[in-house]
Amino acid sequence: MTGTNPAGWMVFASLLALAAGLAWRATRWAAGRSQPIPWSGLLQVPRRYLVDVHHVVSQNPLTTDDEDDTGERVARMHMLTAGGFVAATLFVLLRHLLGVGGVVTAWLILASLAAMAVGTAIEWRRRRRRKAARLSGGGFDRLPWSLTAFIVFFGVATLPAAGITPAISWRSIAAWPLLAVGIWACAELYVGMALGPMKHALNGVLHLAFHPRPQRFEPGVRDTALQPADLEADKIGAETAADFDWNRLLGFDACVQCGRCEAACPAFEAGLPLNPKALIQDLVSAEMGGGVTGEYRGQGHPDRQGRPQSRHGALIDADAGIHPDTLWACTTCRACVAECPMMIEHVDAVVDMRRFQTLEAGATPAKGAAVLDELRESDNMSGRPAARRADWAVDLKIPVLAERGSCDVLLWMGEGAFERRNQRTLRSLVKLLRRAGVDFAILGAEEADCGDLARRLGDEATFQRLAAQNIATLDRYQFNEIVTADPHVLQALGQEYPALGGHYKVRHHTTFLSRLVVEGRLPAAAGEAMALTYHDPCYLGRYNGETEAPRKLLEHMGQSVTEMHKSGERSSCCGSGGGLSVTDIPGRRRIADVRMEHVAATGAQTVAVACPHCATMLEGVVEPRAEVVDIAELLANAVEAAGPAEEVWRESA
Repeated sequence: MTGTNPAGWMVFASLLALAAGLAWRATRWAAGRSQPIPWSGLLQVPRRYLVDVHHVVSQNPLTTDDEDDTGERVARMHMLTAGGFVAATLFVLLRHLLGVGGVVTAWLILASLAAMAVGTAIEWRRRRRRKAARLSGGGFDRLPWSLTAFIVFFGVATLPAAGITPAISWRSIAAWPLLAVGIWACAELYVGMALGPMKHALNGVLHLAFHPRPQRFEPGVRDTALQPADLEADKIGAETAADFDWNRLLGFDACVQCGRCEAACPAFEAGLPLNPKALIQDLVSAEMGGGVTGEYRGQGHPDRQGRPQSRHGALIDADAGIHPDTLWACTTCRACVAECPMMIEHVDAVVDMRRFQTLEAGATPAKGAAVLDELRESDNMSGRPAARRADWAVDLKIPVLAERGSCDVLLWMGEGAFERRNQRTLRSLVKLLRRAGVDFAILGAEEADCGDLARRLGDEATFQRLAAQNIATLDRYQFNEIVTADPHVLQALGQEYPALGGHYKVRHHTTFLSRLVVEGRLPAAAGEAMALTYHDPCYLGRYNGETEAPRKLLEHMGQSVTEMHKSGERSSCCGSGGGLSVTDIPGRRRIADVRMEHVAATGAQTVAVACPHCATMLEGVVEPRAEVVDIAELLANAVEAAGPAEEVWRESA
């Protein structure tokens, strides 16, 4: 007697344990705030996985310590390993539990294991030969071993059924080591999908199905706007893990700890006390209970320790939770979100926690709190009278919309109008609009802050008040579109005001100027060639998808752009976003200094920018450094050098 082949029963028992573990985790997700379950999302999982997830995984990680760990190689590893594992599981149940398929099914098992073996070989290379610092250890380092054990056990157990080797005497002592290998492999992989490092396999699928931002998967849709908070709720923002929506808790629990977010994070690169991967694991620890998730074996928050251990305790606690500096070190640049293969929404979680800290706990960092006070009192960050917003243009005699009632283009000045550095950009933009004969005007004293900073600092009340005020002002006038040199204004007015009733066509100044060039309304303006690179603002490139217009304008000026390692929609932040320029959380280095090192690595003597905040931050880096110039300034200089032309603009009678 050889005894019954235990492979089928081993998988069946493991799947039961997996189901029990998954049910237990589901009780933890259910502790979050109630939201409808979008069951139709289950039908969207194949497309979301094959299109959206594959797009992220196939990109090379933004690191320099793992050149062999290319995106395509990792994508192949996942496809072969996961595909082979799922197929092997199905065929093992058919052949060894149900007795279906005979030799054919046995050979299908072996083929599936062969595919797994190829993927596992890639994983061995990643984990053992040249492991990247961003990859977590612990159970993840055991994956090559457990995958190999799975292949060996089920391969040997299936060889007799395929007619290759004699039957195995499963009751003999000689078979015990093989059985031990199989039991360990099943515990690591199947039970690990519920309680161990493999939990992302099922949690990730469920997160794709029940994602809190389903619109981000729609073709041509860029869903980056924060959702309005209910200011009448009993509690605003997230104090504990249970204050997040249930599907956001599911999202945190889908983290695979690949470290792509860590590699992309400008705060982590500069040594600020934030690692987005560690932050998500902090939130998992809070939702599951500290002793359940196991020890985190990845890089932590630089110079900050601590992790929530209680499911019911406060998330932000310098002594027993996430350190406040970690929360406020985030620039909300969305680099982590864009790089995450599990589609986790880190920034939404950060802002939700900040809302509680600001509106409920009154714990905004001192400098940030002072700026919020100015916004509440004077409707701008600097606390200056509204009438001073247009002082920079007194000699330009720009029409004010209140005096005309209508115009083609409304020029939104933004907070840069109060800063001398960025007034240069606005003056250049005005010259270009007049050169092109654009019918434009400004709101003047009626323009208030767009509310972006208040919202990112968690002051949803001030944001909604400013938004309502601006919407009421804009709705009194007639215009076709709004043009702004500030990507944060572009995001607020164009992407976030619609949820509050404000619907406008909003264009960034580089987009609008590029259109004027294409239409022939601005002359050919090739300038002197420069050693130049371009810094993509996060709120222009990643948030709004505009990376081509600035480069086309530079090309129009005869400039060749030497790209930085982090550029386009994968650009690195200047360090101003998310209120970091005012909260001023200390770190080992300044983000702006790191970004200017990226500039220096290209050999460029000039860095073109397209955001007043980026201009201010990068110009604040100690010289010697590259010259920082807004694209509007470069274009205005080139147009002026191309020869005189009559300035044409329309004014009301």
